[in-house]
Amino acid sequence: MTTLTSAQSGRPRRWRALFAGLLASTFAWLMVQPAQAQLRVDISGVGATQYPIAIAEFSGDPQGQLTTQVIRDDLTRSGQFQLINTADVALQVESVIDHESWRNRGADYIAFGSISQTAGQYRIDYRLVDTVSQAELDAVAFTGSEDEMRRIAHQIADRIYERITGVRGVFSTRIAYVLQTSNGYELQIADADGQNPQVMLRSKHSIISPAWSPDGSKLAYVSFELGKPVIYVQTLATGQRVPIANFKGNNSAPAWSPDGQQLAIVLSRDGISQIYTIDAQGGNLRRVMRSPLIDTEPQFTPDGRSLVFTSDRGGNPQIYRVSLDSGEAQRVTFHGSYNISPAISPDGNNLVYVTRRDGAFRIALQNMASGSEALLTAGPDDHSPSFAPNGMQVLHSAVQGGRSVLAVTSVDGRVRQTLSALNGNVKEPVWGPFRN
Repeated sequence: MTTLTSAQSGRPRRWRALFAGLLASTFAWLMVQPAQAQLRVDISGVGATQYPIAIAEFSGDPQGQLTTQVIRDDLTRSGQFQLINTADVALQVESVIDHESWRNRGADYIAFGSISQTAGQYRIDYRLVDTVSQAELDAVAFTGSEDEMRRIAHQIADRIYERITGVRGVFSTRIAYVLQTSNGYELQIADADGQNPQVMLRSKHSIISPAWSPDGSKLAYVSFELGKPVIYVQTLATGQRVPIANFKGNNSAPAWSPDGQQLAIVLSRDGISQIYTIDAQGGNLRRVMRSPLIDTEPQFTPDGRSLVFTSDRGGNPQIYRVSLDSGEAQRVTFHGSYNISPAISPDGNNLVYVTRRDGAFRIALQNMASGSEALLTAGPDDHSPSFAPNGMQVLHSAVQGGRSVLAVTSVDGRVRQTLSALNGNVKEPVWGPFRN
């Protein structure tokens, strides 16, 4: 089997082979169902600031142990919290907090709650207290079924994170990625912690470049099931999928506009890969600009008025920015001779990309205003960066022990998580939007 590889599929070593070959035609089939294995999470490093917090076990129901552990795990993965031991503590949601006692334990904050069950429905009452200011920061009640308990725990962790740091939490968001096994390829979505994976698509041949719609209801991606790359949009709730770009040549690198009304795509219909925009239903195709060399990997800026993209028009792959109104492109990256796969932060202030330094492929972050650059990872084989929706972390693929895994790195490079599957290689990751 011949596998086409490119910058769009996170394989910068063969970027020039973007359109070198096609996969043999086969078939793909929808399988919206739980995946066979969770992703294992390993964490290293801590943040520059750590908030001391006690998470007391939620009382009243065996589900309290699961809820408490999920909250603790979420906050630990961020690298921004120091967990204070609560093994000898029993609290109810109505308990009166001894602020001085908790401060003496080293806890500036304490979260606690109770869980009750009625007719198969759970009620989760939670409180967050600042022991220094002696103020209640949050108090809310959730209801849900047993299947919803993990999601509710992630929501509580999000609230704790935001009340303390001032930044919206991303623990209840989702990620999408491609799992490659001996049987083929799977497009999966999972919770941000790698749990609850679901298979959106199975195929005998490659699936690349998944992209979340802004509302999180759809995924665009490239499938090779027809013997060439074709762009599909799939509705996650129903599994319905439609081809929106199946033009002559290759159709690749979909990226949603911020309003979800159109996508930027790359087509080789005129002989060389060029960037177009197209309606989300597959109409109103428009070429963005003309270039004598390869333009690829477009991403919308948060205001929807420009694209950042990869091009070798200057002699080697670099990242450029083009106005959708004027079609005029300007070079953005100047550090190093090989920079591809751009992703721009939700506030538009930072750019991440894959850079090649001393033979290693690493993830770099560049400030859009100053042009200053920081290398977030050491390589040697890091690809496909994607910002968390709060802009605080970067999801990307990495090679460890000869296997492709997913990694999450904080934007200061201090905290790293690795999410790995036991039954295959995980790659092509993209972080989904906030869930309303």
